[in-house]
Amino acid sequence: MDLSIIIPSYNTSALLERCLTSIYKSLRKSEITFEVIVVDNASTDGTPEVVRSQFSHVHLVRNKENVGYGKANNQGISGAKGTYILLLNSDTVAKDDAIGGLYRFIMKKHHAFVGGKLLNEDGSTQSSCGPFFTIIRVFLMLFVRGDYWGVTRYSPTSTRVVDWVSGACLMGRKTDFMQIGLFDEGIFMYMEDIDFLYRARIMDFRAWFYPDAQFIHVGAASSKSRKTPVVNIFRGLVYFYKKYYGIIQQMMLHRMLRGKALAAIIVGRMIGKPGIVQTYEEALRVL
Repeated sequence: MDLSIIIPSYNTSALLERCLTSIYKSLRKSEITFEVIVVDNASTDGTPEVVRSQFSHVHLVRNKENVGYGKANNQGISGAKGTYILLLNSDTVAKDDAIGGLYRFIMKKHHAFVGGKLLNEDGSTQSSCGPFFTIIRVFLMLFVRGDYWGVTRYSPTSTRVVDWVSGACLMGRKTDFMQIGLFDEGIFMYMEDIDFLYRARIMDFRAWFYPDAQFIHVGAASSKSRKTPVVNIFRGLVYFYKKYYGIIQQMMLHRMLRGKALAAIIVGRMIGKPGIVQTYEEALRVL
């Protein structure tokens, strides 16, 4: 088996159906032998039934509870038969020969992982990679709109080595995934891909961004509400810094996150946006 495509799923049945259809369309003329593994985290929207009725050749793993993104991917990777692994989010759509392009690219690399270029539904560019979140980068992200200015997240137009690529689309050899140690299951959702590639960098692996392979990505489709990504990013940053950084940098991170949350709460109250207030009040409880 050349390739195993692993898709964690949680209450995204319509998007998953679109994703699976795009995979088989993308690989219909390819000589790549592949399998598709869907790891469902106890969806209640009929996801397992959709997979079984419309994609009977897909290997379906059904969890009894939502175990999170990292653990679901680990389950898929551990049971995969392919020499190479492609991790895809259920809210992605493979365009044209995107999967084959990633496969041909990674075959020529060693000690490497690769991610494709993510696009929004309207075809506009979506940030797909970036630098590791040092204290300065976190400050720029929180207070200077670092993502907007392309300082903390970006989407290059040429192939290049980056610190991390989005886990929504990540390919590498199975043996390399196993060597790094798979995803840290202490992270439920968000930051687990950055944590994984941070460990990979320590072990002298490279992360490549390959813009010729393009995927539509909805983003945050499995989140219960708009506040979920914010809260989980706060939680992921705290976990990441506790794992890799010293006490001084952890304190600096906490102060910045607290300052961001308090400022957002004040602004939310001033402009009458209770949703913003509730989001950052919950984020504060993470600290």
